[in-house]
Amino acid sequence: MGGDEKIFTLAQVSEHNNPKDCWLVINGKVYDVTNFLEDHPGGDEVLLSATGKDATDDFEDVGHSDSARDMMAQYYVGEIDVSTIPEKIKYKPPNQPQYNQDKTSEFIIKLLQFLVPLAILGLAISVHHYTKSS
Repeated sequence: MGGDEKIFTLAQVSEHNNPKDCWLVINGKVYDVTNFLEDHPGGDEVLLSATGKDATDDFEDVGHSDSARDMMAQYYVGEIDVSTIPEKIKYKPPNQPQYNQDKTSEFIIKLLQFLVPLAILGLAISVHHYTKSS
């Protein structure tokens, strides 16, 4: 092996799946994001829910900024042994135009991920405003 690169299996990375010890696999690299959980703009639940699997798609779907990508270097701990990641079954939709439920529920989930924090923020602001004025 070149250098002192650490190679982890998915099973090893999967053990780090809680707020005190949280590792993620993104683009074949392993990151220990434990110290970043409370600073993550998207919240810690998102990171914790991405443990124990290849989180590349989750990461890319959000569309992280270049500065977010640059930050990742400091959390890098090694490479993933790609042979331990289960092959993703690529769902090939049939050619007839058929709206699959997956896309709809995926959209609803994305919408909720956006609306729920917004609602919480709105609630927090109104509670703060209400308690301040009374």
